[in-house]
Amino acid sequence: MTEDRGELVLRLIPRLTEINSNGHIFGGWILSQMDIAGGIVAGRLAQGAVATVAIDGMKFISPMLVGDIVAVYAREERRGRTSIGIRVDVIATRGADQQQIDLTSGLFTFVALDELHRPRILPTG
Repeated sequence: MTEDRGELVLRLIPRLTEINSNGHIFGGWILSQMDIAGGIVAGRLAQGAVATVAIDGMKFISPMLVGDIVAVYAREERRGRTSIGIRVDVIATRGADQQQIDLTSGLFTFVALDELHRPRILPTG
């Protein structure tokens, strides 16, 4: 992951109910947190409602463990006429030495929506 992770949007501690059969945190849980964080940033940039339409280049780098403190970062990576690509990176702080572990990264594409839930043109800037 790049050093320019963007804005810290969420900071979380997964609960024991989020454990999969391997003893790691369920990937779907972190994916939902990434979508929430990306949506917060995309909605602010779009100045209104957005909808997730794609997730590209999603990769799980390291397993997330019980006790990890999870930080979700997001930044604008690309912009189209009605859509915006938000890069979302997830980092864990782990153990007594507070080691920083890259967990996952993905590019989430959001479309700006009008009041009838149809795509609308993004504001400039």
